[in-house]
Amino acid sequence: MSTYIIGITGASGVVYGVRLLDYLSAKGHKIYLSITKEGLLIIKDEVGLDLSGSETEVNKKLKRYFKISGEAISYFSEDNLSSPVASGSVKIDGMIVAPCSMKALSAIANGFSSNLIERAADVTLKEKRLLIAVPRETPLNSIHLDNMLKLSKMGVYIVPPSPAFYNHPRSVDDMVDFIVGRILDCMNIKNNLYKRWG
Repeated sequence: MSTYIIGITGASGVVYGVRLLDYLSAKGHKIYLSITKEGLLIIKDEVGLDLSGSETEVNKKLKRYFKISGEAISYFSEDNLSSPVASGSVKIDGMIVAPCSMKALSAIANGFSSNLIERAADVTLKEKRLLIAVPRETPLNSIHLDNMLKLSKMGVYIVPPSPAFYNHPRSVDDMVDFIVGRILDCMNIKNNLYKRWG
């Protein structure tokens, strides 16, 4: 199976990253995970998942929450710049930042690596690997749009969490699965998380 980096930053909508983690780990993919300090606070508030503690403690909590064993998900603190994903020599198949705050988007677009997520994204870009950003902000100003355009020109997929309604979603979970399904499409991972047009 493939290996991916998932970064969860400090924006509302952490459920997209959590659902993506759940789906990929259940399908046997290996995940390197990092979450910003702000992202940890929002996960606790929006999902009810408390991931405070050391890397070892967080890894144990993730295994319990997702009901996984082994090393399906390996969590590294945003400050751990000695993590494997800080180096381009570690082979990964792609990286997803979901949600991607405007702060993280700006850092990635401008090569400013102040934490592990930003460094891993910089490595992903320099190695010309798949990078997907799920920007969570509205409305957008010209700086946000310029940063998205800059990344798009480098081949980054920009996947705003804009749910469709042609599939007649009946719950928030349906709307989340639509976005996660579209992210998986960008990763060339077959899925049936949402009803396709036609």
